[in-house]
Amino acid sequence: MKKRPTVYDLHQLKGTRKFLQLHVDNAFEAEAAEIAGIEVLSCEADHTLLGIRAAAPTAFISAGLKNRTIASAEQAIRMAFDAIEHGADSVYCSSSTEIIEAMAREGIPVTGHVGLVPNHATWTGFRAIGKAPEEAMKVYQALKRLENAGVCAVEVEVIPVKLAAFLTRNTPVITMGMGCGNACDTQYLFSSDVLGTNTGHYPRHSRKYADIPAQLAKVQQERIQAFQAFAADVGDGSYPAAAHQVDVDDATFAAFTALLDRG
Repeated sequence: MKKRPTVYDLHQLKGTRKFLQLHVDNAFEAEAAEIAGIEVLSCEADHTLLGIRAAAPTAFISAGLKNRTIASAEQAIRMAFDAIEHGADSVYCSSSTEIIEAMAREGIPVTGHVGLVPNHATWTGFRAIGKAPEEAMKVYQALKRLENAGVCAVEVEVIPVKLAAFLTRNTPVITMGMGCGNACDTQYLFSSDVLGTNTGHYPRHSRKYADIPAQLAKVQQERIQAFQAFAADVGDGSYPAAAHQVDVDDATFAAFTALLDRG
């Protein structure tokens, strides 16, 4: 049976091979990813986590903590332990290094984030980060702060390929690359982009491999047609037919009514 990787396993294999990574939204996607050989999954640390863990028993799962709900290190630790109890192998957190360090001190594997960090995009805008030398230095320094805080991995999002390759070579942690070419330790995409279920903006680094909404629209149309046919059959009396019901002969039913008459 395929072994579920640990943080130690990923660190031992760093630099020797590329890991496949997807962010999944539900157990159906997790099961498909498991069958397809996707080794690293990310998801939300919410009600979907238990199902995702059950559907992908051999995947390394990084569960994202809701950062706007984290008000203290103590709260983050409680949330992280709860996620691990429900099957996460690590927790994603883009809060301060103080909060991340507090979790790491408790032995909690934490994934940080550098580059384009959506939770912090009000300060940077949604754009490539690190194209200018001074900004590239800030990305590098942010990675080193996270490394010193004790993260096991760091998501690296939408930075120049050369910078991503430099970061990956110069850190012992796993770099999870999205929009960074082929430079990081994992090749990371969101399932919603891959499956075509994203209803918003498709970023430049995404690629659509399926059109699941079109398939679901066909399924919905088949549902409607089936329900309409059922309604029509009931209306014209063709359903239920004799084959769809249970009956008894007249003598048997007469015996039943005789029992009623005897009280």
